[in-house]
Amino acid sequence: MLATRLIAVGDIRTIEITMPQPGPGEILVQVEAAGICGTDRHLFKGEFPSVPGKTLGHEFSGIVVDSNGTDIPLGARVTCDPNDWCGECDQCRRGRVNLCANNIATGIARDGGFAEFCAFPAAKAHQLPATLDPLHGAFCEPLACTLHGMDLGAAKPGERVLIIGGGVIGLLAVQLAKLAGCEVMLLTRSATNQELGRALGADLVAGSEDRARVQWPAGADLVVECAGVAATVAMSPGLTRTGGRIVILGVLPTGEHVEIEPFDLLFREIQMHFSFINPFTHERAAQLIADGTISVAPLVTRTISLHEAADAIAEPAPAGEVRAIVVPSMQN
Repeated sequence: MLATRLIAVGDIRTIEITMPQPGPGEILVQVEAAGICGTDRHLFKGEFPSVPGKTLGHEFSGIVVDSNGTDIPLGARVTCDPNDWCGECDQCRRGRVNLCANNIATGIARDGGFAEFCAFPAAKAHQLPATLDPLHGAFCEPLACTLHGMDLGAAKPGERVLIIGGGVIGLLAVQLAKLAGCEVMLLTRSATNQELGRALGADLVAGSEDRARVQWPAGADLVVECAGVAATVAMSPGLTRTGGRIVILGVLPTGEHVEIEPFDLLFREIQMHFSFINPFTHERAAQLIADGTISVAPLVTRTISLHEAADAIAEPAPAGEVRAIVVPSMQN
């Protein structure tokens, strides 16, 4: 079968590999859709820890073709939570499973969804409706991560929430903030993504830090940084009102440094949180997508085949792209 593998830093290829066989407690999934995440590009460039020689792809869904004696029926459509924590380390015992010292992340430490088939832990698979658009299941993982960040931010009805970044995480965060009953502004330079943000519920949009400050001079109660850029992390305190909160959801490259003024955070008592992956949120994400509460169809910028996946990951995302989805069944 075909799979897109990170052979080494800077070397990604779509190659023929042996069909995986599900081990104890695993199922075999025929992948229908897998999203290309910014983390995949970080992995390619060596900016995020990885295991060489693994098939990438941690945002995917598909059809169960071998249930291997598990309770999941053959033919079920499932979304795959890529994080498989141990349940026994100190962090797991404290309930901080996303910080598990022994987490085995599918698409990073074990073979993932940029392939025709993937062997996957049945305990981490969540069923989706048979009627759901196959592409939509690939958004459950990014929505689960966004849910965790918004949980940390604890937005309250009537608060002002500023979302920085018009990519998939930012546009999902816009929708979650609106569901929380907040007034929402989206800050992104992309005019296309500004309009998409409005369509998904943003009350206001801004193309620059200055424009955001003009519209909300006192700042936002909650700022959610979704761009993963040093400059937008650094600007976040200046856009937060006194007594407000910041959540960093964007992933910056390892080794990146950001200049922050601690006295400002102290004197204005601004809380700054960092959100990592998806503890206990994947099932909620699957339900929100399954029942249409969160709209993901507008977030699909393009669909590509496995043969195109390596180049799409190795190259910067095109301007205005929200999410490229790899569809293994597509032919060139």
